[in-house]
Amino acid sequence: MQIQLVDVHTQYLKIKDEIDSGIQEVLDTTAFINGPRVKRFQKELEAYLGVKHVIPCANGTDALQIAMMGLGLKPGDEVIVPAFTYVATAEVIALLGLTPVMVDVDLDTFNVNTESVAAAITSRTRAIVPVHLYGQSADMEAIMNIASAHELYVIEDNAQAIGADYIYKNGERAKTGTIGHIGCTSFYPSKNLGCYGDGGAIMTQDDELGDVLHKIANHGQSVRYYHDLVGCNSRLDSIQAVVLSAKLPHLDEYCDARRKAADYYDAAFAEVPALITPYRAPYSTHVFHQYTLRVTDGQREALKSYLDEHRIPNMIYYPVPLYKQKAFAPYAGSTTYLPNTELLCKEVISLPMHTELDEKQLEYISRHVISFFRK
Repeated sequence: MQIQLVDVHTQYLKIKDEIDSGIQEVLDTTAFINGPRVKRFQKELEAYLGVKHVIPCANGTDALQIAMMGLGLKPGDEVIVPAFTYVATAEVIALLGLTPVMVDVDLDTFNVNTESVAAAITSRTRAIVPVHLYGQSADMEAIMNIASAHELYVIEDNAQAIGADYIYKNGERAKTGTIGHIGCTSFYPSKNLGCYGDGGAIMTQDDELGDVLHKIANHGQSVRYYHDLVGCNSRLDSIQAVVLSAKLPHLDEYCDARRKAADYYDAAFAEVPALITPYRAPYSTHVFHQYTLRVTDGQREALKSYLDEHRIPNMIYYPVPLYKQKAFAPYAGSTTYLPNTELLCKEVISLPMHTELDEKQLEYISRHVISFFRK
């Protein structure tokens, strides 16, 4: 049985005609950059998210960089970021001459710990970047309250959780990426809403900020050859917009399929003491960009080897805390130690998770995981 960590091909076959005809339309019109299909997708995503402004761009890393440029952050300003995340979140902070301040995460949600955020604020802090890791929202209501009290910006890294809902204490809901001052996402092919190349987007409810972000992503101009700001060149191409427009109407269906697969895994592993299945926070729906287990008692590496031997794809997101990466040594003291981050880096492993998993595949994967602990 050939199992994929992410099965983009089978998903494509189900919407092949729409994608193929849309790509042919782009080829026929030769409107490759900022054409009608990009504008169409922009409006469609605004409607889906319930957000005033979506600014399509070249990738999720650019989205984060443009967001920080749009907020006017200056070299030396501190930006709080979880230490347990993909490098791009902190990379753009360093690229702009800002100072990444890495804080710990919660063991249950894997998302940034709000108490750690509050404790890390100094007179130089200007922004907080919560990452909605693995498909579940960080505690945005608490984060926004902290930011408001200290007059800080919030930039949501929503690359892994597009489609998820944050649930406020009063029962109201909002899509992740639309709650902070700016939201950023990636359309990398393996994402829950992925294109067939690189792509990204920036979201905001603020009209003035939306105008600034649009300009920055397009060389600082709104009228061609008249540059109001120093910007960059970051555009979503029309072919990728076609793919995203075809997939967006299915996004909720895709999320439901992922949750169904996660439910199967949860039930299968319920009686395995060495495994901790993903926690689902009461304030967030979970769209399971990854299905990530914690493997206790130092057995993670042995389990990984066992799965590799049986050709079951798996991945460790992430094996090294950001502050232990060589690139970020200048930003972390030699005594930096975040216990939850350190533990997760030793325990987490992600199993196959995508919209095309069927019960036969799920049974095969689960049976082999369980057999490792019973051998």
